[in-house]
Amino acid sequence: MIRALTFDTYGTVVDWRTSVLAELQSLAARKGLTFDRVRFLDEWKAAYRPAMDKVNRGEMPWTTVDAIYRTRLDELLLTHGITRLTSEEIDALARVWWRLRPWPDAVAGIRRLKVRYIVTPLSNASFIGMVELARFAGLPWDCVITAENARCYKPRPEAYRTAISLLGLKPEEVLMVAAHNYDLEAARHERMATAFVPRPLEYGPGQTTDLKAASDWDIVATDLEDLAARLGC
Repeated sequence: MIRALTFDTYGTVVDWRTSVLAELQSLAARKGLTFDRVRFLDEWKAAYRPAMDKVNRGEMPWTTVDAIYRTRLDELLLTHGITRLTSEEIDALARVWWRLRPWPDAVAGIRRLKVRYIVTPLSNASFIGMVELARFAGLPWDCVITAENARCYKPRPEAYRTAISLLGLKPEEVLMVAAHNYDLEAARHERMATAFVPRPLEYGPGQTTDLKAASDWDIVATDLEDLAARLGC
């Protein structure tokens, strides 16, 4: 019997791409900057997985995703010739990943699920980053679990095992909810239940990955409100 739900958050619960592009547009307008904002974001986001993989392989010491993004941001500001920002403005831009808007169904769906189940992120975010994001987006988590708790990143098995251990439950009592098939595959390997919620616009209108379930996940829902309905909430 399912007793808790763990959620991938970036992409599954919040719309990071639209949110960051909006902040880049606002910054450009305020400062009179002209740069390719889509390219800037694509290059910024591209630093995410390679750096985490290095941490997981032991090629880098534990480093939060905030630090990964900040290092890449400093490089991109130079590459794109953006030199008129104050240190405070750069700091604020680096924290844009703490200010992401939820998908329209996310908050209502999680609230419905929370009535019956423990709800928590299981994210590759830093701990403080996920706390701040919850405050900004109004995400009604019961607790916060991130890669920082495990000191490694998904899809390393320790990330899922840490969540199961902290919740004090059996693996099969925890349902991993994600818009990314690789995340669910890793969770299933740890004997967790799995739920796929597609986000076909996570990477914009040209997205080609994770458009549909790649396996026979325990639940395939259209969004988080549909997931709540399927779980009787």
